[in-house]
Amino acid sequence: MATVSPTPTVASAPAATPQPAMRLRELVFGAACAAAVRAAARLGVADALGDTPATAEELAAAVNSEPQPLRRLLRALSCYGIFVETENGTFAHTDMSRMLREDDPNSLRYIALWCTEPWTWDAWPRLDEAVRSGASVFHEMYGKGFFDYLHQDAHESAHVFNRAMTTSSMQSALDVAGLLDLTGVSVVADIGGGQGHVLASLLEKHPAVRGTLLDLPDVVAKADPRLRTGGALAQRVRIVPGDCREDIPVDADLYIIKNILEWDDESTRRTLRNIVAAARPGARVVVIENLVDDTASMKFTTSMDLLLLLNVGGAKHSKASLVERITQSGLVLGDIRPVNPYLHAFECAVPG
Repeated sequence: MATVSPTPTVASAPAATPQPAMRLRELVFGAACAAAVRAAARLGVADALGDTPATAEELAAAVNSEPQPLRRLLRALSCYGIFVETENGTFAHTDMSRMLREDDPNSLRYIALWCTEPWTWDAWPRLDEAVRSGASVFHEMYGKGFFDYLHQDAHESAHVFNRAMTTSSMQSALDVAGLLDLTGVSVVADIGGGQGHVLASLLEKHPAVRGTLLDLPDVVAKADPRLRTGGALAQRVRIVPGDCREDIPVDADLYIIKNILEWDDESTRRTLRNIVAAARPGARVVVIENLVDDTASMKFTTSMDLLLLLNVGGAKHSKASLVERITQSGLVLGDIRPVNPYLHAFECAVPG
């Protein structure tokens, strides 16, 4: 199935916009679409399909499934532009279906799995409770906090979460490295930086710069191999286990805070204030976040915003709410720039 063939002839589809009643029916069946994407990712259908269109029977043999149910799954996904059914009844890749492949450079396979993990199906029906209370429903569901549950009771889900976060970080790391001007910077610190993909990309681009990675002990224990002992960048890196909501024992010229200010408001305020307390006057602080009022990604970020409410009682920020948190912390806000179509960078400084 790996041989390249001419572009397949695609079966025609109606182009009319659905009437409101039908559109609402489609939306309330949104769980079916999410479940279909998850099933395709777990079965490995996208990996089995090469550049040549294949029949449902051929794909079923490759993924160890029954042909007819697989045809039904592919037919449903094709309605959303994930795979396409040709006029002769075979199935071919689309731009979206290719991103379900494990080996695609822009793969979203683990993001798709993460957003449809088993606990999500328990949480979503209780969204009305979270809206009424303004708090997470997770502790009531499982008797413990979200991350404790992941690491103690849901090891496969924790693995999927780690892979999803790694994928997301690796894909945006080069964009961040391309955006930031490190002129005059000797030490850059990635606060809550996960496994350090952004930091590694910056250090590779700027050979004279040293770096510090701070995150929870279990996270930094699995840092990017380039940063760990024996890695290509290890001699220029300090790895600090810690919780940025409690303390930031890091001295740097530039502090990066990327996609972590999604907790409750008090945790967000503490983190920003800890940066101000730790940094010397004039140090740069760059906050990088998805925004719920970014029109290019609002459907995604507003959905993530609701999921954060359910699982940790957190929230995605609007531009105005993030500006408010930044200025309340004592940071001086400068330019706000897009990193890519889905991220914005808030350039700040510690007052002199």
